[in-house]
Amino acid sequence: MKNSLQLAINVVLAIAVAVLFYLHFATKPATTARKPVAVVQTTDSTGTVTTAPAEETDDLVAVADTEKVAYVESGRMLDGYQGMKDARKTFETKARRWEAQNQTLVRGFQTAVQQYQQKAEGMTQEQRATTEQQLQQRQAQVAQEQEKLQRQAQEEEAKMTQQVLERINKQIEKYGKSNGYRLILIAAPSGTIAYGRKDLDITNAVLKHLNDEYRGAKK
Repeated sequence: MKNSLQLAINVVLAIAVAVLFYLHFATKPATTARKPVAVVQTTDSTGTVTTAPAEETDDLVAVADTEKVAYVESGRMLDGYQGMKDARKTFETKARRWEAQNQTLVRGFQTAVQQYQQKAEGMTQEQRATTEQQLQQRQAQVAQEQEKLQRQAQEEEAKMTQQVLERINKQIEKYGKSNGYRLILIAAPSGTIAYGRKDLDITNAVLKHLNDEYRGAKK
């Protein structure tokens, strides 16, 4: 079950958040700003007034920008995130209850079949036909209940995964903005990022931020 859960998470990450966010839209390129030029007025002997720039300057004022780009490894992040660990425990508890219900359904049907097999020889043909029809109906009911349990488990798993991912995405965006990243990518087993320099891997830093936020929210 854990493998299927991890696969579902990686698929969601690879498709939905291959690029989590584009934090800072490209700022304006470096521009030039010319300082105001002072004007000096002079009067010659004839009383004529002339003006001239006192001094021109070509000082440039650069507009700051950031090119910080990094990535996080989805597997390490999800395995180490306490929020995901707690969600998995909750889901596994529910899954055990669903499995217990399924086993109860199966055992009940098996018992009914065994009882029929033990009594079949003493039954009339009409009784056997009636009992077999009842067993067929019960088998169909068991199959429907099993399908219902499976659908419930899938829906609950998808809901749990979505809630965790939404929280992770929100916190990664917050981390990226506060630390000046232009882009944070997800490295998933599906191959979203084929190669990335290790110094661009900020998984541990992001994971610490996620766990600190999660523990703080639970207090």
